[in-house]
Amino acid sequence: MMAHMHSSPLDMPARFAIELEKLDPDVPFRASQNHIHHTWARTFHSRPELYIRPQSLQEIQKIVTLARRMRRRVVTVGCGHSPSDLTCTSAWMVNLDEYNQVLKVDKEQRVMTVQAGIRMHDLNLKAKEHGLTMASLGSIDVQSLAGAIATATHGSSMSYGLLSDHVMSLRIVLANGQVVKCSPSQSPDLFRAALVSLGALGIVVEIEYQMVEHCDLEWVQTILPIEDVFREWGKELWTSDEFVRVWWLPYMRRAIVWRARKTTKPPRKPQFNWYGGSVGYHTYHILLWISHYIPRFLPWVEWFVFGMQYGFRNGYTISAVGEQRTELLMNCLYSQFVNEWSIPLSKGPEALTRITKWIHHDEQGSGIPFSPKGVYVHSPIEVRVANTVNREPRPYLDTSYHDTPTLYLNATLYRPYGLDPPCRERYYQAFEHLMREMGGRPHWAKNFQSVDYSYLSSVYKTDLDDYLRVRSEVDPDGMFIGAWHRRTILPPRNEFPVLPLEEKEIVRHGRRTGGSDWVGEQARWWDGGMDVFIKTNGSESEESFDLMAGAEAEASLFLESMRDDEENEGVEQRIREAHEAGMTGTSVFDKM
Repeated sequence: MMAHMHSSPLDMPARFAIELEKLDPDVPFRASQNHIHHTWARTFHSRPELYIRPQSLQEIQKIVTLARRMRRRVVTVGCGHSPSDLTCTSAWMVNLDEYNQVLKVDKEQRVMTVQAGIRMHDLNLKAKEHGLTMASLGSIDVQSLAGAIATATHGSSMSYGLLSDHVMSLRIVLANGQVVKCSPSQSPDLFRAALVSLGALGIVVEIEYQMVEHCDLEWVQTILPIEDVFREWGKELWTSDEFVRVWWLPYMRRAIVWRARKTTKPPRKPQFNWYGGSVGYHTYHILLWISHYIPRFLPWVEWFVFGMQYGFRNGYTISAVGEQRTELLMNCLYSQFVNEWSIPLSKGPEALTRITKWIHHDEQGSGIPFSPKGVYVHSPIEVRVANTVNREPRPYLDTSYHDTPTLYLNATLYRPYGLDPPCRERYYQAFEHLMREMGGRPHWAKNFQSVDYSYLSSVYKTDLDDYLRVRSEVDPDGMFIGAWHRRTILPPRNEFPVLPLEEKEIVRHGRRTGGSDWVGEQARWWDGGMDVFIKTNGSESEESFDLMAGAEAEASLFLESMRDDEENEGVEQRIREAHEAGMTGTSVFDKM
């Protein structure tokens, strides 16, 4: 049996078999159908035409070649942690989980070369065998390394910036099927574009990554009044330790400050707290669910939940010692929307003061022109820092600032048992208005609502145009472009016409179990030889196609089948490694 044959044949157009036969039969094509993709938080679901899991570079090249001949878009995914529709597609989805090997370790230079699908958790486990670890991490380590880099993932430290800062070189399969290498000295423009690629350049297949020596961290977490945080903001708050992050509790007018530094002390678990395990996890979840129906309940929830865990008095402290690769991680807890922006660090006190006033229903004092009446939000707001001053080369789509340390503000909204919070639209309108007023940059993987090419051009200047120039050079037909890219980073259609392989969104439809089904279609149909965007009788047929396809999609059995699948599945609870199970269950509240 030839390598690309399947026990259950793919239900594809006749042309697919013809094109597949033209390619090397000894290179497998590991594709399946009926896969339902969803984000980790189940905010979005989509069903790709093909779901493909390659295990070799030759297989990836075969996928791209076949997609080009079949006129299909290609989307690369990992764990789907982004709560946005960035990875949604009805075209071809490539998952690199089985393309995840360590290729080379240079212990002396502390450099590891890996296949791009490796998850950061596995990378750090492999690195530990050689006395190495990643220099910085975000809140979780379940993402693929390529995915974390592509969306400008960062930690919280004045010593580090984005995870992509540690990339020394990349290899990418482009839309023409060729594999190219880029680095600061080799194809530097492509390298700057690929450091934060948004999946729109090609398929990153290999990463050369700078590591640091494996070490332990001692962390200390303290609850403080917000006045103390503001007082120390421009002094030693962010430089007191190698890693610092803050959680802002607006209703309590307090903050939880978490600091960590390298240590040679013996490992030490956090002090036991009966509320910190399953009791606290489920109590908080139920209280959030109640607040969905009684929103004004939320200030009390904040006071009770965080008081029970971190103390009702200022100065309460928790501390522990453990490996850096685990202690930098936090718990995502529940399904959530996340809206995160970066602003200059110096603007932090003003931003936090104004959003806190707005949350307390002081519209005039906040200077935010959206009514906060009746709005009660889930909290806290996560506050993190990065420093990339004088760093070169910089990604074109860098969310940090080149001339000042960067502050990241993260407005998380939990979705208790899959319910979308009623405050979301107005809270995010207010939050984004404030961030835009301060010239902020959105985190690419999050749920921002008011960003387009016009705004991004105002904050990225020529860097956005340089990114789009490189992108067009390596993928002129738009094989890696979808509706998210069109509404976010691409110019309007009258300035930048629809690309031949660009996928457009046809409809999104609410699910009975929460979140949305997302349905897309290629910009140009190949199978029937029909170009849906041709002009007929002097009118643009795209408009009639939108109406027709949208109506058909809303009533389709396809949407119904998506909605019925996984009806009873809950959101995966991500528990950090090394957490121990006690009388009240696995600890999830040791630190924020």
